[in-house]
Amino acid sequence: MAGAGLRAAARRWVPRRDHGGPRAASSSPSCPGCGPPGPGAHCPGAPRSAPAPAPAGGAAEPSAHLWARYQDMRRLVHDLLPPEVCSLLNPAAIYANNEISLRDVEVYGFDYDYTLAQYSDTLHPEIFNAARDILVEHYKYPEGIRKYEYNPSFAIRGLHYDIQKSLLMKIDAFHYVQLGTAYRGLQPVPDEEVIELYGGTQHIPLYQMSGFYGKGPSIKQFMDIFSLPEMALLSCVVDHFLGHGLEFDQAHLYKDVTDAIRDVHVKGLMYQWIERDMEKYILRGDETFAVLSRLVAHGKQLFLITNSPFSFVDKGMRHMVGPDWRQLFDVVIVQADKPSFFTDRRKPFRKLDEKGSLHWDRITRLEKGKIYRQASPMDRLSRPTPVSAPLPASSAVLDRAWLFSPFLQLWRGRGRHLTGKSAIGGPGWPAGCGAVGSRLQFVSQSGLRPSLARV
Repeated sequence: MAGAGLRAAARRWVPRRDHGGPRAASSSPSCPGCGPPGPGAHCPGAPRSAPAPAPAGGAAEPSAHLWARYQDMRRLVHDLLPPEVCSLLNPAAIYANNEISLRDVEVYGFDYDYTLAQYSDTLHPEIFNAARDILVEHYKYPEGIRKYEYNPSFAIRGLHYDIQKSLLMKIDAFHYVQLGTAYRGLQPVPDEEVIELYGGTQHIPLYQMSGFYGKGPSIKQFMDIFSLPEMALLSCVVDHFLGHGLEFDQAHLYKDVTDAIRDVHVKGLMYQWIERDMEKYILRGDETFAVLSRLVAHGKQLFLITNSPFSFVDKGMRHMVGPDWRQLFDVVIVQADKPSFFTDRRKPFRKLDEKGSLHWDRITRLEKGKIYRQASPMDRLSRPTPVSAPLPASSAVLDRAWLFSPFLQLWRGRGRHLTGKSAIGGPGWPAGCGAVGSRLQFVSQSGLRPSLARV
């Protein structure tokens, strides 16, 4: 995904078994392009002395051996790198496994939260605290839960949660549990117990993992940045129940925590905090303006699709870009209800005015300067006119996306095809559209830099 994990690439937290605490694992503490600066010879911060001590827990522990090997290989890499290489690394650049020419991309799609609007670290503790209080006051959870505070270094994005086993863990792309990463509540679970829980194997059956982004019958994957306080709260609540010997139904507890986090967003609490003090919560608005302006200056088409309401987005964009921000976008869609937005044909588009009031006219094409919302199932007053003309041969890869997405059908009416030279896709795309995702990118929850617009 374009620009994904810019800041996360520099520093990631992984659960470690010794002392039950998290350990910071940086990509390399060597140079401005690899990580935080420090002492060193060739590459600042690259140690050339004896290997760093392995984590506590005994030499026989696999994690200690892996950490020692990691330190050895890191030193070897930095000894082999010429000194001038470090100065060539750009910490603001975007690197990808597959080549892509941004010059050839004609259409760029953006999310709003944590993409165009980058939020400060003070937001997650407030989400955690508000949801925690909702559990106590409205769901009648034990008062003792209030003693827990948000720990930003407890978890990272991408972890899975086994609802029936109350296990938070890292599962790789082949559905294997990474040993040493499983936690129940705030306590690590021994590897032997994890293997026993899954019938003597680290492998999770496909039927449990199936579904959109791991949303199968018993496994949930936490994909977005807003999931960080949710994982922390879920683990704290489980920790309290286990620590006090309280019986609970794992599914009910998971749903209650998820609903409490959702209430913080649905009831507008987060929106109110940010709107009251945008200087405190919104970061690097000038960089957002630089990216958008440069893309438009090079003749690119832009669209914005967000789940947030228009009033909130409008205030934030005015703060970062200015009152004429909508002129930068060819299409603006709010309250989109992603990810189902990209596949649900039952929800017709509705037009909104600047006050947020819905219009009743039928939408057959998306117009620049207008505001659209994908309506709820109760608002089925009109349906987008299907596009009956065949797709160009160069867009054959998009057949499935065109079939399922009214948005893409309506965009086609704008006169420019969404072919391989487009930048949409990402977390909202339906499962099975890997071919689409490989050619189309939707910029979502990534730290933006002006270098993104190098066209």
